Amino acid sequence: MNSCDEAGGELAGAARSPPLPLEWKFSQVFGERAAGEEVQEVDIISAIEFDKTGDYLATGDRGGRVVLFERTDTKNHVTSRRDLERMDYPISKHLEFRYKTEFQSHEPEFDYLKSLEIEEKINKIRWCQTANSALFLLSTNDKTMKFWKVQEKKVKKITDINVDPSKAVGNGCIASSSDSSCHKPYRANGGYADRVYNGLSNDFTFPPGGIPSLHLPVVTSHETSLVARCRRVYAHAHDYHINSISNNSDGETFISADDLRINLWNLEISNQSFNIVDVKPQNMEDLTEVITSAEFHPTHCNMLAYSSSKGSIRLVDLRQSALCDSHAKLFEEPEASGSRSFFTEIIASISDIKFAKDGRYILSRDYMTLKLWDIKMDSGPVTTFQVHEYLRPKLCDLYENDSIFDKFECCLSSDGLRVATGSYSNLFRVFGCATGSTEASTLEASKNPMRRQVHTPSRPSRSLSSITRFVRRGAESPGVDANGNSFDFTTKLLHLAWHPMENSIACAAANSLYMYYA
Repeated sequence: MNSCDEAGGELAGAARSPPLPLEWKFSQVFGERAAGEEVQEVDIISAIEFDKTGDYLATGDRGGRVVLFERTDTKNHVTSRRDLERMDYPISKHLEFRYKTEFQSHEPEFDYLKSLEIEEKINKIRWCQTANSALFLLSTNDKTMKFWKVQEKKVKKITDINVDPSKAVGNGCIASSSDSSCHKPYRANGGYADRVYNGLSNDFTFPPGGIPSLHLPVVTSHETSLVARCRRVYAHAHDYHINSISNNSDGETFISADDLRINLWNLEISNQSFNIVDVKPQNMEDLTEVITSAEFHPTHCNMLAYSSSKGSIRLVDLRQSALCDSHAKLFEEPEASGSRSFFTEIIASISDIKFAKDGRYILSRDYMTLKLWDIKMDSGPVTTFQVHEYLRPKLCDLYENDSIFDKFECCLSSDGLRVATGSYSNLFRVFGCATGSTEASTLEASKNPMRRQVHTPSRPSRSLSSITRFVRRGAESPGVDANGNSFDFTTKLLHLAWHPMENSIACAAANSLYMYYA
């Protein structure tokens, strides 16, 4: 083999080697709690979403508010490449965001026909395509979706009509200290009462010094204000609580999903939707599973996936039929023999699914694990990541305090090499999913994210398959995680999002929004 072949072999070997684990650092926090400060229920964050460019971030809370943040680090620097090379200008180390605006998206309602109180809590937020420098987004609570337009508007500030309002009397009569009567009776439009003229003729001339009663407003400044306006309201289409909304890649349609149905909407039509998936049986006693999450394919406008409470994912092709009850593909993991228990079906329920950026893989989160699925391989997941295996002996306690029903979200990096999800004690996990990667980081939503880092053992405790990642076994002592730290079921990190362009994660711990970069 010559030197060229050897060099080529070394490059190929380097290309196959897994990327090094990322070192995560704290970036910023919004709404940080002071020590001992109580969190108001309405302030707890319930949804997080980056837009496609990564320049904007939206959060929703249980009080029905949507808060928008804007990226600032790209605007503060010179953007010309030639200038950067000439100045040897260092590019910003990490993303920086600032508060942009907020608005009340939903209010509490009451359904008098069903005697049902509808919470204002924001369940999901999805960004839509921008147009004319305006931002568009969808937000939903349990029953109603809204299409919002957020736009900057210039407000003109003008001078007062009268120079001195304290001296303005009637239609322009100027009061003076010596004589309170007008020297000449002026008309409202500035003409003299003792002179008749035709307003359309050109024989009228302004007297020297102007007309005292006529003062034209002068624009003194332009103030910019952000205005959020509700463009559409999509209501009365779901009998059960909405758990998902997802934009289509065509930029015109979106889906909304509840426990039993998925509806297809056009953004411009709010009074009509099409039911494309209906799993409701004729007899509700025959109901065995419900829809838990639904997501459109990122590039193919005719494909979508939805997950169920039984741990399965169905891929649907809208070209097959108008009602997509029959799926194109079914993804589920075969149940291991002899491993069934009372909690098996509960912890198998999928709480969230996300497509990878290229649409080739689907990431799913159930109570105990993250699973990565290849849409071209329906025999089982490509990889399974154990999120908090040390909780398995505590499933009885988790069931009694209802924590076992918590719905954790998941996300993928833009390059598809890593996945992330949340856990208890305000912890979140980041796993490497490239071939050969052993990356498995545990970080805390605080200013010191690596404080509770779990070190990856040199050897896995147990292998689920030849390509399954490591399994973390918990300590035997009660209330202690795999790293010897006590865990807290009341502080849970349910919501997080990965930046669409860079290695940056935004996550919600109660009412605080933490951001990290690597």
